[in-house]
Amino acid sequence: MKKYLVAFFAIFSLITTQSCKEGDEKKSNNQVASSEIQEDEDFRPNFHFSPKENWMNDPNGMFYKDGTYHLYFQHYPDDNVWGPMHWGHATSKDMVKWEEQPIAIYPDSLGYIFSGSAVVDKNNTSGFAKDGKVPVVAIYTYHDMDGEKDGRLDYQYQAIAYSLDDGKTFTKYEGNPVIPSTGIKDFRDPKVSWDAEHKQWLMSLAAGQEIIFYSSKNLKDWKELSRFGEGIGNHNGVWECPDLFPLKVDGSGEEKWVLLVSINPGGPNEGSATQYFIGDFDGKTFKVDDDFKQNIEEEHDYWVDFGKDNYAGVTWSNIPDEDGRKLFLGWMSNWLYGQEVPTETWRSAMTIAREIKLIDYNGELRLISSPVRELNTYEDKGIAKSDLEVSGKILFADSSSVDLSSVIVRYSIDSLNDGYQIILENGSGDELVIGYEKDNNEFYVDRSNSGRTDFSEKFTNKISTAPRIDSSAIHNATLILDAASMEIFFDDGKNVMTEIFFPKQPYTQLSIKAEDGSLKLNTFSAKNIHLQTDK
Repeated sequence: MKKYLVAFFAIFSLITTQSCKEGDEKKSNNQVASSEIQEDEDFRPNFHFSPKENWMNDPNGMFYKDGTYHLYFQHYPDDNVWGPMHWGHATSKDMVKWEEQPIAIYPDSLGYIFSGSAVVDKNNTSGFAKDGKVPVVAIYTYHDMDGEKDGRLDYQYQAIAYSLDDGKTFTKYEGNPVIPSTGIKDFRDPKVSWDAEHKQWLMSLAAGQEIIFYSSKNLKDWKELSRFGEGIGNHNGVWECPDLFPLKVDGSGEEKWVLLVSINPGGPNEGSATQYFIGDFDGKTFKVDDDFKQNIEEEHDYWVDFGKDNYAGVTWSNIPDEDGRKLFLGWMSNWLYGQEVPTETWRSAMTIAREIKLIDYNGELRLISSPVRELNTYEDKGIAKSDLEVSGKILFADSSSVDLSSVIVRYSIDSLNDGYQIILENGSGDELVIGYEKDNNEFYVDRSNSGRTDFSEKFTNKISTAPRIDSSAIHNATLILDAASMEIFFDDGKNVMTEIFFPKQPYTQLSIKAEDGSLKLNTFSAKNIHLQTDK
């Protein structure tokens, strides 16, 4: 295990909080005693899923059945860096409180078990049902490491396995592979869903820098339908983890198809990220709308998340019609440094589960997202204020009023005429800054002085930015803080930024700073998230 020197931080300076300029209200001085530098378990999230030990990356095979949300994930149970891939497994009743389960699918002589998806085969199209038990069918990529090392191009192919115990264990199909290698180097990540309109199983599969669509009637026999991707979107990396699905435009009866494509590297702020495309699917071919195609060139702003740490996200299958939501989850890390972060016994977490919607904003279709409503049920004590004037830098929350390592912060600004910053600080001088820069009309996250950053030069070599999409003066945001991560949803989720950080001590102060003048906050609240469980 890596050892980090603590001698330089043996004594931390005391922090004196600023007085909050609200009438005669005065804040008492908040002092943070010196302590050892945080490491490993200190960074484990309180309410995001993380493995009990060792390596995790992409979410896989997410489905809902009989009141339970299932999450599988790329997992190497024997080390804290990437290795022979398994499908780890976790379950939840609400996408917030997760319980890790035994490993569901193990690698074998055909290869490692790479990313994929899972569906509930209600009508037994696969024929795997037995004794009235509905099969859950997993579709995944086999990765032959020996073939890759030998320089062959046929080392990835698609396979299936089925479960008759609601996803606890799987039996691999004896007829694998169901889609043999095509000789494409990066040929993986099958995302399968039931296409009700065209009465077929539909697969989206990453192939180099394209997406190949396949159809099947029984999940065993697949035929190629079409290909998508040439000459459109960002191609500054390998395309991965696609997801194609229909989605109604919010507030109307119009239905469009959305294609998610993760890319690494090539993200808007370097490294891993997920772009999206909007168009129509006729049962064979996905075609983006003409006006959308004009806008989505190599440099574009059609990203699910502009932060550095939301990757390979896909949606849950089998969500009941009466629920009606499209639910999404991503891996909260980045391949630039994911194997080097300062957690030793465990590596990485998932984002919070999110609802994604399609909206028509000023005549343009946009994908937006927000935290699932289930998270709100865990809100505990906190603070709430309204009608606040901010001039300069004002302390809004400290450790005497709210625990900033497990909190939802919400605020609304009456008129966004000037830049502002949300500043998180602690007793060791660490500072995480989230803000809006007026001149460039963009949001940003600056973690260059957020704590432990020396594990990778790529972690802080660039301040993350996101062009503001909303043009209205009124501005709102929801900020989720959980131990060593932040997810902020600006302007009702039109801009989202997710980033991880590793403070030497927990953040104990949250301030707001008006950059060029003053801000009027209509509302501000900070409510703790409390799951009533030990870390």
